[in-house]
Amino acid sequence: MHVLTLGLMMAVLHLGGTRDSHESTMSGGQLRFLRVAADSAVPYLRPAWLQGDPADSLYRAARERLNRRDYREAADLFAAISDRFPRSGYAGDALYWQAFALYRLGADGDLHAALDALRRQQKKYSGAATQGDAATLERRIQGELAKRGDREAAEEVARAAYIPQPPTPPTPPTPPTPPTPPTPPTPPTPPTPPTPPTYSSCSGDSDDMKVAALNALQQMDGAKARPILRRLLARRDVGTACLRRKAVFLIAQQNQPGTEDILLESVRSDPDLEVRRQAVFWLSQVGTDRAVVALDSILRFSNDREIQEKAVFALSQHESPRAQQALRSYAERTEIPEALRERAIFWLGQRQTPENAAFLRTLYGKLQSRELKKKVLFSLSQMGGEENGRWLLGVAGDSSQTVEMRKQALFWAGQSGVSIDALTKLYSRVTDREMRRQLVFVYSQRDEPAALDKLIEIAKSDPDPELRKRALFWVGQSDQARAVQAIQDIIDQP
Repeated sequence: MHVLTLGLMMAVLHLGGTRDSHESTMSGGQLRFLRVAADSAVPYLRPAWLQGDPADSLYRAARERLNRRDYREAADLFAAISDRFPRSGYAGDALYWQAFALYRLGADGDLHAALDALRRQQKKYSGAATQGDAATLERRIQGELAKRGDREAAEEVARAAYIPQPPTPPTPPTPPTPPTPPTPPTPPTPPTPPTPPTYSSCSGDSDDMKVAALNALQQMDGAKARPILRRLLARRDVGTACLRRKAVFLIAQQNQPGTEDILLESVRSDPDLEVRRQAVFWLSQVGTDRAVVALDSILRFSNDREIQEKAVFALSQHESPRAQQALRSYAERTEIPEALRERAIFWLGQRQTPENAAFLRTLYGKLQSRELKKKVLFSLSQMGGEENGRWLLGVAGDSSQTVEMRKQALFWAGQSGVSIDALTKLYSRVTDREMRRQLVFVYSQRDEPAALDKLIEIAKSDPDPELRKRALFWVGQSDQARAVQAIQDIIDQP
């Protein structure tokens, strides 16, 4: 079982849409966003598979409209499936595809309707095959609404990015007689991600008019507004700091070539700390390789701790291999504060790629810090997978490692889904009492019958009386009939 289950996504990277009649109700900035993504490919939609289902013909028609990029009609047809045939085998997935079509349409009202459809799916069809994709789509929609100034959506994005501290495993009850049950290692504390920026109010009539003027720029053609914003961002006087914060936001919304360079220049040279921090945040929302290069550059030259933390988090949200490579390079740097390396290691563990796993396994052997090594063990356990499990068991069985690291590796191996067969075989290969104590505890946390069998075996026949008592305590926590019988057998021994 896992001590911590993390689901982490804050993807606000792309927009989709069509050039339909609804364009007339949208701002110039929104239309430019939609047109950039209008030609992006429609993801694979499974052909009809439930012949005889009452919604089969509706699903076929909706699928055909979606593949033709007729998003409005596709959304209406998918909505009709769940409305008219709520018990249909297509109903749950239809809500996802309805939301997807509305997302591609892209108007504010469509995006809010898409969120409603996804939440209906979550409430009524929690077993739908598209549930995983629905969570990702919901974050994208909320991110897009956040970009457009929707405060509620921005708060949702921030909440989704926040990672609570993993719960401490419950303290087992104290047995009536010694020994005291072992205490598992304390899970590492994940970093706290940044929250979307807020805009301080400018004071004074003159500033109020300037803010109003900046708001008016949002309605202008980007080519006309951009030079004005760049001139404002070049200012360095204290009096325009509030206006520069607003300008950073507006530049980020334009999605034009060179946006990354403008934001990077603000991070590098603007004297206002809040401008610099907000520029980093908005770089994380620009889903381009140039944005990754800019964030990597920030990590290389910035001496501001909070800005570095935000850049690490921003890179962790980019799916590109280049972003992950930048994080890996940062985690290797020995001259940066250990806490920042911990954050990079943590976020690498959340992006479950073979390259990240191989890097972390190699990095472990290069590290001198005990705390960094613990973070690597934890991150690999979160990734899971057979290869990572074998590696964790290898550390646990390596007598050249400290007992503390071996116990940490063993605990996290048990939490990462390593087979109970591999764990029970390890008992005979380790000879020191500390490691065997830890193994007894690991067996107690597993639900497989073989785990209880091993505890019974240790309780009955291990030559070490202390280990027999520990195993017997955990056998006593089971309500299985064979556990009761094992205790009776021990009592009845002559």
